[in-house]
Amino acid sequence: MIQKILLAKPRGFCAGVDRAIDVVEAALEIFGGPIYVKHAIVHNTHVVSDLEKKGAIFVENLDEIPNPPAGGSIVIFSAHGTDPQVKEEAKKRGHRVVDATCPLVTKVHLEAQRYVREGYHVIYIGHRGHPEPIGVFGEVSEGTISLIENADEVKSLKVPQREKLVFLTQTTLSVSDTNETIQRLKMRFPKIISAPSSDICYATTNRQAAARRLARLSDLVLVLGSKASSNSKRLVEVCKEEGVKAYLVDDEKMVNPKWLVGVRTLGITSGASAPEHLVTRLVDFIKTGNPDVEVENLDVIKEEVKFPLPDDLVTLAQEEGKGALWVEKHRVATQR
Repeated sequence: MIQKILLAKPRGFCAGVDRAIDVVEAALEIFGGPIYVKHAIVHNTHVVSDLEKKGAIFVENLDEIPNPPAGGSIVIFSAHGTDPQVKEEAKKRGHRVVDATCPLVTKVHLEAQRYVREGYHVIYIGHRGHPEPIGVFGEVSEGTISLIENADEVKSLKVPQREKLVFLTQTTLSVSDTNETIQRLKMRFPKIISAPSSDICYATTNRQAAARRLARLSDLVLVLGSKASSNSKRLVEVCKEEGVKAYLVDDEKMVNPKWLVGVRTLGITSGASAPEHLVTRLVDFIKTGNPDVEVENLDVIKEEVKFPLPDDLVTLAQEEGKGALWVEKHRVATQR
């Protein structure tokens, strides 16, 4: 029987995810449906499904958006960042564009632009095919940036110069894995520099620190998050690094009862794009078979970060006649 459930804190939605979801919900409030969203606004199937029910339509290609009505369709670009050429193409087609890119991802976009302007070759540590590096690569000219996924790829990496090199990272990576890759890069390229501050976002770092502490106190850890969520998968890896079994589940329906056999303390955490109601559902599910289980929060780090909504959304709201009170109400993303 499970005697204790430990809930990692912080867990779940970060400020960037709160902001992205608020962008879609505010746009639906202003314009009604349909609102078109390029790529999943965040990588969580439950969040996407909930927004679809409210009138959001998720697309991977601008061709999936019908010819715009008078004034243009509303097209929102996801929190992961987008190739700027795609955004410009949307505008050329007459759509009204709202960019919900997380400000911490935007920071990496701007860093890539700046270092390339200064003559550096950028080495970007990230996952091939993930929308975040795709967006960053769209900011600079071909041949000025190279991607590697892990430390093992450093040895075979080919760069056009060795004097001016800088490394940047995807915001959702594992801190430990990134450190190993960075050390390999520094050994091979002694003159390589980094951005003034880490690109791995505060929420990723905090959730990994909390997951690591959680794993040390648990017999098993369940991580709530979708398979497409890079930061959720990293939480599983962090727990396994501590020698504890860990599984990624979308919700309680994915839990295999065999996993729980012999478990006395169960740890639960959730990725930065997983809503809190999934944690509640999972805890209730565990309670059905363990009615006397004790539920305890494991407070590791306190978060108080909030991001303002994009200026382009505020401008659209004002154009639609929304007054100052509405703008002020929605200017800062709701902390869920």
